[in-house]
Amino acid sequence: MIEVLYFAWLRERIGLPRERVETAAATVADLVAELSAREDRYALAFADLASVRVALDQELSSFDAPLAGVREVAFFPPMTGG
Repeated sequence: MIEVLYFAWLRERIGLPRERVETAAATVADLVAELSAREDRYALAFADLASVRVALDQELSSFDAPLAGVREVAFFPPMTGG
Protein backbone atom coordinates (compact mmCIF):
# COMPACT_ATOMS: atom_id res chain seq x y z
CA MET A 1 0.00 0.00 0.00
CA ILE A 2 1.41 3.38 -1.03
CA GLU A 3 0.26 6.83 0.06
CA VAL A 4 -0.15 9.00 -3.06
CA LEU A 5 -0.28 12.79 -2.65
CA TYR A 6 -1.47 15.29 -5.27
CA PHE A 7 -0.64 19.00 -5.21
CA ALA A 8 -1.84 22.16 -7.01
CA TRP A 9 -3.66 21.56 -10.31
CA LEU A 10 -3.13 17.78 -10.06
CA ARG A 11 -5.23 17.81 -6.88
CA GLU A 12 -7.87 19.93 -8.63
CA ARG A 13 -8.08 17.63 -11.67
CA ILE A 14 -8.13 14.41 -9.67
CA GLY A 15 -10.33 15.81 -6.91
CA LEU A 16 -8.33 14.35 -4.02
CA PRO A 17 -5.42 15.64 -1.95
CA ARG A 18 -4.24 12.09 -1.16
CA GLU A 19 -5.21 8.45 -1.32
CA ARG A 20 -3.85 5.04 -0.37
CA VAL A 21 -3.21 2.89 -3.41
CA GLU A 22 -2.74 -0.86 -3.62
CA THR A 23 -0.39 -1.34 -6.55
CA ALA A 24 1.80 -3.91 -8.27
CA ALA A 25 3.65 -1.13 -10.11
CA ALA A 26 7.43 -1.57 -10.27
CA THR A 27 8.21 2.06 -11.15
CA VAL A 28 6.64 5.49 -10.88
CA ALA A 29 5.79 5.32 -14.59
CA ASP A 30 3.95 2.03 -14.00
CA LEU A 31 1.99 3.64 -11.16
CA VAL A 32 1.05 6.58 -13.40
CA ALA A 33 -0.13 4.11 -16.07
CA GLU A 34 -2.27 2.26 -13.48
CA LEU A 35 -3.78 5.49 -12.16
CA SER A 36 -4.40 6.87 -15.67
CA ALA A 37 -6.26 3.70 -16.63
CA ARG A 38 -8.63 4.10 -13.63
CA GLU A 39 -10.66 7.10 -14.74
CA ASP A 40 -10.54 10.03 -17.14
CA ARG A 41 -9.71 12.48 -14.35
CA TYR A 42 -6.41 10.66 -13.70
CA ALA A 43 -5.65 10.38 -17.41
CA LEU A 44 -6.23 14.13 -17.75
CA ALA A 45 -4.01 14.95 -14.77
CA PHE A 46 -1.15 12.81 -16.11
CA ALA A 47 -1.62 13.63 -19.82
CA ASP A 48 1.53 15.78 -19.97
CA LEU A 49 4.22 14.26 -17.76
CA ALA A 50 6.67 16.98 -18.80
CA SER A 51 4.64 19.27 -16.53
CA VAL A 52 4.61 16.89 -13.55
CA ARG A 53 7.32 16.25 -10.96
CA VAL A 54 7.46 13.36 -8.53
CA ALA A 55 8.96 12.82 -5.08
CA LEU A 56 9.41 9.45 -3.41
CA ASP A 57 9.40 9.61 0.39
CA GLN A 58 9.94 13.39 0.07
CA GLU A 59 12.98 13.09 -2.25
CA LEU A 60 12.74 14.45 -5.79
CA SER A 61 12.84 11.51 -8.16
CA SER A 62 12.16 10.40 -11.73
CA PHE A 63 9.40 8.45 -13.42
CA ASP A 64 11.69 5.46 -14.01
CA ALA A 65 12.52 5.18 -10.29
CA PRO A 66 11.61 1.88 -8.62
CA LEU A 67 8.80 1.82 -6.04
CA ALA A 68 10.20 -1.04 -3.94
CA GLY A 69 10.13 0.04 -0.29
CA VAL A 70 8.56 3.42 -1.05
CA ARG A 71 5.83 4.55 1.36
CA GLU A 72 4.84 7.89 -0.19
CA VAL A 73 4.64 9.19 -3.75
CA ALA A 74 3.90 12.89 -4.31
CA PHE A 75 2.95 14.41 -7.66
CA PHE A 76 3.21 18.17 -8.18
CA PRO A 77 3.87 20.78 -10.88
CA PRO A 78 7.38 22.16 -11.40
CA MET A 79 8.27 24.84 -8.87
CA THR A 80 9.36 28.27 -9.97
CA GLY A 81 11.71 30.42 -7.93
CA GLY A 82 11.14 34.05 -7.13
